Amino acid sequence: MSTVAASQEASPLLSVRQLVRHFRRRRAHPFDRPDVVRAVDGIDFELAHGETLSIVGESGCGKTTTGRLVLGIDDPTSGSVFFEGKDVSRLPDAEWRALRLDLQMIFQDPMGALDPRMTAEQQIREPLEIHDIGSEEERDRKVTEVLEAVSLPDAMRTRYPHELSGGQQQRVVIARALILEPKLVVCDEPISALDVSVQAQVVNLLANLQKERGISYLFISHDLKVVRFVSHRVAVMYLGEIVEIGTRDTLFNEPLHPYTQALISAIPVPDPDAKKDRIILAGDPPSPVSPPSGCRFHTRCPYAQPLCAETIPELLSAKGDRKVACHLVTGAIQKEMGAR
Repeated sequence: MSTVAASQEASPLLSVRQLVRHFRRRRAHPFDRPDVVRAVDGIDFELAHGETLSIVGESGCGKTTTGRLVLGIDDPTSGSVFFEGKDVSRLPDAEWRALRLDLQMIFQDPMGALDPRMTAEQQIREPLEIHDIGSEEERDRKVTEVLEAVSLPDAMRTRYPHELSGGQQQRVVIARALILEPKLVVCDEPISALDVSVQAQVVNLLANLQKERGISYLFISHDLKVVRFVSHRVAVMYLGEIVEIGTRDTLFNEPLHPYTQALISAIPVPDPDAKKDRIILAGDPPSPVSPPSGCRFHTRCPYAQPLCAETIPELLSAKGDRKVACHLVTGAIQKEMGAR
């Protein structure tokens, strides 16, 4: 392996540093001060070349906003996004346009992401025309190749979105994202709107394309069964913060943060006779407009102590090659290390 290639593999493809995104929401009365919605509140993570990092959590935890910040769809309030070592968090539109060759997105709702006035072929071909890539013959060849890659029959070329099934629509969205041969694809709930049988087809397709092309995925989902299948690492978000991040097997086999434990306990087991201890969390997630003091999870945590309401826990290294933001976990680890 060359020195340059080794350096590229050693350095992360994507680095997120103290990323924050707050939205202002006006109140009902015109003289009231606007609310500040803390959608994403200081997160850090990295994504390697050819890796899948999944972001999981309840609705409203900031998963989708994180994906939009990575792609420059939303501007961060503060913090940085580094792609291949370059800070892309505040690029002008012209530079973002060029960067779209390497950064693409698969949206949750395929029908909403497609133009009803354009055929499948026109939609897949459009990115090549926008970026003025190749001749007419070369574009035809690329469209044919990507249709084969996503297993869409050639007969689908001339069909409009309403003439396609949900799975076929999502394959068109995937083909459109892949035709520019990106290095990173943000998958925002890419299979949640599909039937179970079609979900398996799309998940296998994404995995095969990653093996063939070395694509990195930022996979945003609430379906932990799918996350366990597709991920190399998993980040758990709660109310705009990452509370635990680590390798897939370590996190699923031995979750440390109480919130992660509750999420994993809710995964359905196919055996009806199997006994599973489900952890039921009290109440609903607090509002991101006025998050609790200290640890944001302490209002629902069955193990909360006074310290949890007073001090914000740091995301610190813990067992099994992961990081956890929990006073109880990090305190127990420190005691164990001190005993040695």
